Amino acid sequence: MSEVFRNTSTALPLPKGETLVARTTEANWQQTGTDGFLIKPLFEDTISGQRTWLMKVDPGALAPPHAHSETEQIYVIEGSFYDDENTYGPGDFAIRAPGVMHTGGSKDGAVVMLIYS
Repeated sequence: MSEVFRNTSTALPLPKGETLVARTTEANWQQTGTDGFLIKPLFEDTISGQRTWLMKVDPGALAPPHAHSETEQIYVIEGSFYDDENTYGPGDFAIRAPGVMHTGGSKDGAVVMLIYS
């Protein structure tokens, strides 16, 4: 696998008998290690590898070819996002199998929710 996005901060862990809340409007966007891609980590479970992120993609940003070891779910909240197969707009949902090589980017900018499981 060739993962291009990294999280350097703490997201909410798997709850253990409680409800945890992330106040995303109060959180700063964080660098991912790939230019033009910023994240707000919402949830991460290091044992299962599950994670949920908000990702902001700057206009003109393009991620190099990469793959994820998990299933990747993409929900476009605003703007437009594209990969090797399609362009997605607000309300579009895509799911990608583990190990599928792909690029990703945005011509005009986007905010997407990513869920890895």
